[in-house]
Order: sequence, then C-alpha cells, then structure tokens
Amino acid sequence: MQTTDALGRAPQRRDAHSNRRRILATARQKLREDPDASLDSIAQAAGVARRTLYGHFPSRHALIAHLAQEAGRELRQAFAAARTPEADPIETMTRMVLAAWTVGDQYRMLIALGRRHLGEDAIRATLAPAREEAVATLRRGQCEGVFADHLPAPVLAQALEALMLALAEKNAACTWMDPAGEAAATAFLVAAGVAPRAAGFQVQDVVRRGRAAEAG
Repeated sequence: MQTTDALGRAPQRRDAHSNRRRILATARQKLREDPDASLDSIAQAAGVARRTLYGHFPSRHALIAHLAQEAGRELRQAFAAARTPEADPIETMTRMVLAAWTVGDQYRMLIALGRRHLGEDAIRATLAPAREEAVATLRRGQCEGVFADHLPAPVLAQALEALMLALAEKNAACTWMDPAGEAAATAFLVAAGVAPRAAGFQVQDVVRRGRAAEAG
C-alpha cells in the first residue's frame, strides 16, 4: 500500500510521471504534424504549464534527443521481438523489415528531427545497434548467396534503410499486416537481391504465420 508524507510527495511523483507521459505523447503528435513546433505550443496542447514542461525538458534539443533515444530503443526492441534462432537470412530480414514497419512513425520522426537538430553523428549512434543487426543479417545472406553481393553489407544496409524510410513516409498510417506493409517488405527483399516471386512468397508466409500466432 502506497503512503504519503505530510508534504504529499507520492502524489506529486505520480503527477510528475503523468505529466511527463502526456508531454511526450503530445510532442510526438505535434512534431509529426509540424517539425518546427515550439515547446510552448507543445505545453499548451499537453495541458501543462510551460514551467512544468521545462522542468522535464529544459530545451527543445533535450526533448528531441529524448524522442530520438526512445525511437532507437523501440526499433531495437522491435528487431529483438522479430528475431527467431532457426530463421534463415531471408526470413530474418523479412521479420526485421515488418518489425520496423510497426514503429514507422517513431522511425520517421527520429530521422527527420534528428538530422535537423541532433546531427548525423547522433543519429548514427542511436541507430547503431539496429543497423549492426541488419548488417549482420545481410552479410550472412551474402555468404549464403541469397542476397546481392555487389555492395559491401554496410553500404547495402544504408541503401535499403533509405528505401524503407521512403516507403514508410508514403504509408504513414499502415501496419505490418496491411497490404502496403507487405509490399514494402517485398520491395526491400527484392532490392536486397531476392527474386521477386521468392520475396513475395516469403513475406506472405511470415505474415500468415504472424496472423495465426495472434489469433491463437
């Protein structure tokens, strides 16, 4: 049972956590709509005093840096959830692409805001764990002859990442089980060097098994 002291500190902590969650949720929405949204407009939309927002995030840079770290963490978690030890490189990459699609909003925000306000070095560091996993999967597929090897795996990963971002920007409201999500994953595999027919079958199989797991 939670208790409070004479100053009511426990409720204050709850209020602080609630305010922070509300500020972050509002910031995600506002910055998606307007990358130049000010802290004052975010505070107003979140229904908190300006000093409350500044108490959590003393500058716009601090808020954007937090959102970037959050986006990177969600992408890493999505990749981890998609990983299966027995999957071959094509299936692994399919699962990773579909997983990235589920956090597309955060990913787009990370790239758009991060490049403008944090710099390429910060973005590179935030995405490093996810990129390293993608590179490792591409390298394994190249060694097995299932992915194109005309480019080194790190370079191919960057090119495919740009493709994924472009596809996500065109389909902002889609989930991984939407046709656009399947089409994006298929396009990604084809760009990686998988034959179009094989790529389509692989995506359909992963999606089918995913739906069956959710249903059952």
